[in-house]
Amino acid sequence: MSIRVIEQVRAMQAWADKVRREGKRIGLVPTMGCLHEGHLSLIRLARKRTDVVVVSIFVNPTQFGPTEDFEKYPRTFDRDQELVEQAGGEIIFAPGVEEMYPPGFDTSVTVARLTKGLCGASRPGHFRGVTTVVTKLLCAAKPHVAVFGQKDFQQAAVIRRMVRDLNLDVEIVTAPIVREADGLAMSSRNAYLSPKERRDARVLFQSLEKGEKMVRDGEREASEIIAAMKTEIEAKPAARIDYVAVVDAETLEPVTHLKGRALVALAVWIGKTRLIDNVVLEEK
Repeated sequence: MSIRVIEQVRAMQAWADKVRREGKRIGLVPTMGCLHEGHLSLIRLARKRTDVVVVSIFVNPTQFGPTEDFEKYPRTFDRDQELVEQAGGEIIFAPGVEEMYPPGFDTSVTVARLTKGLCGASRPGHFRGVTTVVTKLLCAAKPHVAVFGQKDFQQAAVIRRMVRDLNLDVEIVTAPIVREADGLAMSSRNAYLSPKERRDARVLFQSLEKGEKMVRDGEREASEIIAAMKTEIEAKPAARIDYVAVVDAETLEPVTHLKGRALVALAVWIGKTRLIDNVVLEEK
């Protein structure tokens, strides 16, 4: 079956209503396009859990700040269409900006506490844009299951909280990070890196590995872990740290001493490209 592209919200809703009447389960994988193996793993996971998979491709302007890369964000729709079909998706929902945000649009969805730190601190308004667009995508595709990647750990946590708080009838599934052979987390923004920057970008994963090893060796003080990771990253001239943090994996509040389940997260500029990564640690 060749893939179908739907561009209007009403048409997407009508399709979803029909599929639901047939007793089938719908999976949704929200993306901004420029798909890579990380996205394809989400599609395959959604396929295992549902009968039909919708992949949304929408570069959402409301989650970009005024100095961020909305205009130059890579758009590769023809290639994305082929990849979605190969991974098992049946529908691409690809609305235009005016379809999602028609003239007079004046509503937003905000999750307060979970968006204060980490990426929320350095990208004001970002998560309001994310939660608003995801709410609209859920309303359009009417999925039973929506799949997000762990690389955007804070985003997934925020969306889970939004779904719980608003009693939305959808299961949120988080899929593991997919990495390149050298450990770099797959990201559409990796395409911005020059060959030298790409080599330097390996330091993100290397610093996370260092933090993991410190915990395995008995270190529990967050400040020591953060300091060691920063030293590793700062050894690369192209790297500029936005944040390195150790937080509770549920509340995303900073912790001083590891106990239970903790998230070690970082955001680092490599040249002009901001990359994020994380690892979840279980302290026994």
